Amino acid sequence: MSPESEKVSVNVDGRELVLSNLGKALYPSGFTKGDLIDYYARIAPVMLNHLRGRPVTVKRFPNGTDASGFVEKNVPRHAPEWIQTVTLPRKGTGWGAAKQSDRDTTRYTIVNDLATLTWLANLASIEFHSPMWQVGAGNTPQAPDLVVFDLDPGEPAAITECCDVALRLRDRAGADGIDLFAKTSGSKGLQCYGRIRQLEWVPERSNEYAHEIAEELEGACPELIVSKMAKALRPGKVLIDWSQNNMAKTTVTPYSLRALDHPSVSTPVTWDEVEQGAAGRVDLLGIDPAQVLDRVERLGDLFGSLAD
Repeated sequence: MSPESEKVSVNVDGRELVLSNLGKALYPSGFTKGDLIDYYARIAPVMLNHLRGRPVTVKRFPNGTDASGFVEKNVPRHAPEWIQTVTLPRKGTGWGAAKQSDRDTTRYTIVNDLATLTWLANLASIEFHSPMWQVGAGNTPQAPDLVVFDLDPGEPAAITECCDVALRLRDRAGADGIDLFAKTSGSKGLQCYGRIRQLEWVPERSNEYAHEIAEELEGACPELIVSKMAKALRPGKVLIDWSQNNMAKTTVTPYSLRALDHPSVSTPVTWDEVEQGAAGRVDLLGIDPAQVLDRVERLGDLFGSLAD
C-alpha cells in the first residue's frame, strides 16, 4: 500500500473516523488532503461559529483542483449516523413544509462540530458554502440573520476597485445602522456582511434591501458599479451581487478554502486593509492557510461579532 493510500484511524471529540489518502495532492502546489484536514482542524475554533446551524453545501475535489469536482448538497448515503442533518424543500418548491417526495427535498449536513468538519474534509470537501440564515426549532428555516453583498470585478477592474466599492457600501449601510464587515472571496473579489437579526426582517426583506442599495450605488457611480447580472454590463466595473441573499442561495463560508490552482482562503480583513487596498497599497488576494492561521492568532476572528 502506497503512503498516499494509507488509512489512519483517529478519535475526534469522541467520534471514530478513518482518514484516507492523506498524502494525495489536492492542489498543483502539492497541498495535500492531509494539509486540508489539518487546516480545517486548526481553523475550526473560529470557522465553526460561522457554520453552526446553517445547511451546508460543499464542493468536493477527490482528484484535486486541476480535475473536475462536484457540488454536493445532499449528505452522502454512507454518512455516519451521528452526522446532524436537516431535510428542506428543494429550490423552487417553497420554504414552508418539506414535500413528501425525496425528489422535492434535499438532506443537508449541519456542521456544528469538529468531527463533522473533519469527516467532510476527508471527503476532499475543499469549499464550504452556507446561507444567510440558520435552522431553528423543528428544523425550519429562520429569517436571515445576515445580509451579504458579493463584489465581483469585471476585467480590467480588480480587487482595488472592489475595495473602493466596499468602502461605499460600508458607509451606505452604516447610515441605516448596519455595520458591515469585509472578507475576501478567496478568488477575485470581496464580500461584505452585516448582522440584521436585530431588525427582525421578513425573509424577503434582506434580498430587497441589498438590491435597493446596489441600485442606489450604481446610480451614484455608474462608471464603477453595476447591479444588473448581465455579463455584457460588467467589463471594467464591479458587480454588487445582491442576489446571494435569496433564501435558496449560499455564499462561501468565512475561512473556507477555494478550489483554485493554489490554496487561497476566504479571509476576513480589516477596514484599514480595505482602505489600503482601494489606494493600491495592499493586494488582498491569495491569502493562504498558514497566513490565515497567523492572522487569527494575531487579530482574532474579525467576523466574530456576526456569529454572536
